[in-house]
Amino acid sequence: QVQLVESGGGLVQAGGSLRLSCAASGGTFNFNNYAMGWFRQAPGKERKFVAAMTWSGGSTYYTDSVKGRFTISRDNAKNTVYLQMNSLKPEDTAVYYCAADLWGGGSIHLTEYDYWGQGTQVYVSS
Repeated sequence: QVQLVESGGGLVQAGGSLRLSCAASGGTFNFNNYAMGWFRQAPGKERKFVAAMTWSGGSTYYTDSVKGRFTISRDNAKNTVYLQMNSLKPEDTAVYYCAADLWGGGSIHLTEYDYWGQGTQVYVSS
């Protein structure tokens, strides 16, 4: 059974930084074969794309509002994907989810992803 477990969320002041981690595990899950994405969901709103990295790690994609502030990376030896978040703003407040897409190309679409974590809360105070 595949598990994605996010960590690293918390409360931070505007302008601060957080690094989210997502550790993957389970059965025959081969992390190297999965594109990894980060999505977020603010209260009362839909879950939206934040960032993604292809299975090869060769390409990354970001939603416009986080470009230049957030960086996605992966460590295949640790089966972990990270989201470094700098210059945080109150509008970044949300539950952040990681997701895995087999042989994925870094899609922005939720339906492309096969596995999801439970989420980690990020709260940015003004």
